[in-house]
Amino acid sequence: MLDEALAALAASGGAAVAAAAGTEAWTGLRGSLARWFGRGSERRETAVLARLDQTGAELATAEPAQLESVRSAYRAIWQTRIQDLLEDLDAEEREQAAAGLRRVLAELPPVRNQVSADRGGVAAGGDLTVRAEGDGSVAAAVVRGDVNVGRPWTAGGGGSPDRPSPPDASQG
Repeated sequence: MLDEALAALAASGGAAVAAAAGTEAWTGLRGSLARWFGRGSERRETAVLARLDQTGAELATAEPAQLESVRSAYRAIWQTRIQDLLEDLDAEEREQAAAGLRRVLAELPPVRNQVSADRGGVAAGGDLTVRAEGDGSVAAAVVRGDVNVGRPWTAGGGGSPDRPSPPDASQG
């Protein structure tokens, strides 16, 4: 079993594979990661290249509705492959391999999050702020239903029969 730092490194490697497939970073990561896995063996490197090509092809052809689940599956698959390799090494080899993987990941350009939303949804690749200011204002990212703006019905000083008056703020 790997310590937390190596497990996190393996998770980062799996995430990098899943995120880079189909981007400009893919070719560089594909070659570097195959060499890292191969550890000097052309046969191992070729086998990893074939697996990476399969990953890239499946992510490239995934239906948009299934893309995130396919990406998540490959993230876990590559994390496991990296963990397995690291676990099979002795302590000195493991440290060298971890340093090598850190170098491979450090060479990657920052990955832009690819976000999407179905019809009627909102997608944000970063922070999203939705704000309403002032009386009678409404702000929402998505509304699925009625929006009523104004004060509650106050005939007779109270709320409507189906809508009670708002609580008195002094009651906590």
